[in-house]
Amino acid sequence: MKKEKTYRCAIYTRKSVAEGLDMEFNTLDAQREAGENYIFSQKNEGWKVITKHYDDGGFSGGNMDRPALKELFSDIEKGLIDIVVVYKVDRLSRSLMDFAKIVELFEKYNVSFVSVTQHFNTKDSMGRLTLNILLSFAQFEREIISERIRDKIVASKRRGQWIGGLPILGFDTNYGGRGVSINELEAQTVREIFDTYIENRSISKTIEVLNLKDVRNKQWRTRKGKVRGGQKFSKSTLARLLKNKKYIGKVDFDGKVYDGDFGYIVSEEIFQKAQEILENNNFEKCIPTKNKYNALLSGKLYCAHCGTLMGTQYTKKTPTKIYRYYICCHAQKYGWKTCPHPSLPADEIENYLVRELSEIANSTKLRNEVIESFYHNTMTQISDLGKRNTALSRSLIELRKKIKTEESISANLFYLEDLRKQEAQIIDSISSNESIIKELTNKADIKRQELEELFGNFDNIWNNLSFIERKDLFNTLIEKVVFDGTSGKIAITFTETFKDIQK
Repeated sequence: MKKEKTYRCAIYTRKSVAEGLDMEFNTLDAQREAGENYIFSQKNEGWKVITKHYDDGGFSGGNMDRPALKELFSDIEKGLIDIVVVYKVDRLSRSLMDFAKIVELFEKYNVSFVSVTQHFNTKDSMGRLTLNILLSFAQFEREIISERIRDKIVASKRRGQWIGGLPILGFDTNYGGRGVSINELEAQTVREIFDTYIENRSISKTIEVLNLKDVRNKQWRTRKGKVRGGQKFSKSTLARLLKNKKYIGKVDFDGKVYDGDFGYIVSEEIFQKAQEILENNNFEKCIPTKNKYNALLSGKLYCAHCGTLMGTQYTKKTPTKIYRYYICCHAQKYGWKTCPHPSLPADEIENYLVRELSEIANSTKLRNEVIESFYHNTMTQISDLGKRNTALSRSLIELRKKIKTEESISANLFYLEDLRKQEAQIIDSISSNESIIKELTNKADIKRQELEELFGNFDNIWNNLSFIERKDLFNTLIEKVVFDGTSGKIAITFTETFKDIQK
């Protein structure tokens, strides 16, 4: 009696998204069960199920980069499979080009392909024609779905909604994956980063400060419990943070800016100030020279005509006679004829600024304005820290409610661990803010007395200062000086403390 041939049948299953795969009976199980029933119905033909599972959960059908599919191909090449069974054609692939390659592989190793819900056999020409028609519709459906998703994303962004992407510092993805909410503890860190950058006016210096405080980028946990992020800031990651409009509650899309629905962390005034500094820092740099002959305005003087920094140069007429100049960086790089007034005697502009400061010191009204402005800004800092602590205290109350709820329902342990870690960090942050408030309050009165002493006897004190002390004073008082060589005008922008006192 002739022995019937046995056909070894492999069942391949796929689902595009991972959602729902943790259920006791999921869609992959349903697909496999349908395949097993179909194979059982062909038992008389010698069909037999291979016990090995080929399941791709959470993988798109638009490409062949799938672990179970690769394993299926490997077993076919080893001669372990005679028939591949799927629930529907598009479970194997949604790409007509990819499917042509798959069918070519099947034919090479004499493997048949069967769809449970779309009956055909690839061994005859009619079956292959039917398969190509079905694949064309599968690819068409995939492209339609892609277009719908793109349209939905565009519409959502125009409504100011947060659409996916990696989490950023200051925001948490809501539990369940829909939208985001402000993480008040991280939001305070973001505000401090902006303040530090505005104060130092340099990406590199800001990174140094952040590294000293061990301030790091966003850290989060994936659904599988793996920790991601938490690296130290680099120049590129810090620049991206400072330019991100989401921090002012905006969504930047397709060249347009829309109001977001997720709140803001920093004010538009602070954000715009950071953008201006970033833009100024992109100006052409001069040929580097050491500040050997005490240039008080290095890094602060700009050419109005070219919009670039003015670097420093000097010439020696005799061993003891030195002439110092500020040179337009654009003219230095592209030729002196490109700027109407490429150089400026250093003593001339520096003495002018010292006279301006002396005038402030000798005017009771201006002097009082400067001192009161400083004191007001210090008290504003204290007030802002108080407001942050109030917001942190509210967040702490809400966080403890979440922790209590999660503990009662025995929720995801990773999520609960993150909540408790946030609780400890918020408590530490509140305590730290209280210490800073106390320190600022004590320093405010001391600094006020120092300013009164300085401006009360400015000329004598200035004459007795070293260059480093004079440079520090200029850095404290003056943010930017713009020289217009055509008109001879000099525009001074004072630092935040003195911004209302313009000459």
